[in-house]
Amino acid sequence: MTVRSILAGKGSSVETIEPHFSLSDAVQRMAERNVGALVVVDSKRELIGILSERDVVHELAARGPASLNQPLGDVMTRKIIVCGLADMIKTVMEWMTEGKFRHIPVIDQNQLVGIVSIGDVVKFRLEEMEREQSALRDYIQTA
Repeated sequence: MTVRSILAGKGSSVETIEPHFSLSDAVQRMAERNVGALVVVDSKRELIGILSERDVVHELAARGPASLNQPLGDVMTRKIIVCGLADMIKTVMEWMTEGKFRHIPVIDQNQLVGIVSIGDVVKFRLEEMEREQSALRDYIQTA
């Protein structure tokens, strides 16, 4: 199965923010929207970074509450791993595990078209395993 399958079920909505907003603004938005990451985009809506809950924790630990006034451009993760609609879910899960990150933006034709979290991946895999078990049970009962 591919990333396209996940987005077909969850939708392609992505919470974005621009780098001039403060870390405090980003934290507030993450809380309001109940998301674990914001994709940071420039004025042309092009991906330039990502801010995750982990980034917030690391920044607060390093610089204390004063860091909440920092612009996102100073604290966001700039080295971003992205995936495409045709990437296999298993591959994306491996990237997340190896890279120790939980959110991956989805790009198609140089455009941001979604975001996938580790929770999305796990949910999809569990549903897939349940479908396989059901199919096996049906097969055994009819054999």
